Amino acid sequence: MDAVPVYAAYGSNMDPKLMAQRAPHSPMRGTGWLQGWRLTFGGDDLGWGGALATIVEDPAEEVFVVLYDVPEWDETSLDQWEAATRGLYHKVRLRVQTLDGEIVAWFYVLDGYEGGLPSALYLGTLADAAESAGAPDDYVKALRIRPCTSLGGQGLD
Repeated sequence: MDAVPVYAAYGSNMDPKLMAQRAPHSPMRGTGWLQGWRLTFGGDDLGWGGALATIVEDPAEEVFVVLYDVPEWDETSLDQWEAATRGLYHKVRLRVQTLDGEIVAWFYVLDGYEGGLPSALYLGTLADAAESAGAPDDYVKALRIRPCTSLGGQGLD
């Protein structure tokens, strides 16, 4: 399976059930931490009902991620789901720390400015996804108490 690209999810795709709907041929490989980066939100001006999840470099932080083996045909579907084909997100390859060592995985990063608040609905979806994937309780709690807008639209991640 090493020839199959590894995708690292930090948003709603952390939820294995949601990911199975979006990329049905992409089994969960495990979890890990993206060190030197932090989860943030941006693109509030893009019209999705609130800011969208993204990651930015920050040497003092880390982001919990879920790893999936993603064959090419599922990668194409995910690109469409994440609006990467429309330029909303682009892909970067970064090193993830796992219990088995380091692995290189690709991530979606927002092509927008950091800032703005996610909707409460969107933030709750991210926290639920992290919990479903087995994220530590303190990580899930930190997601649940982040500032957000009380009214919601639906966003992407």
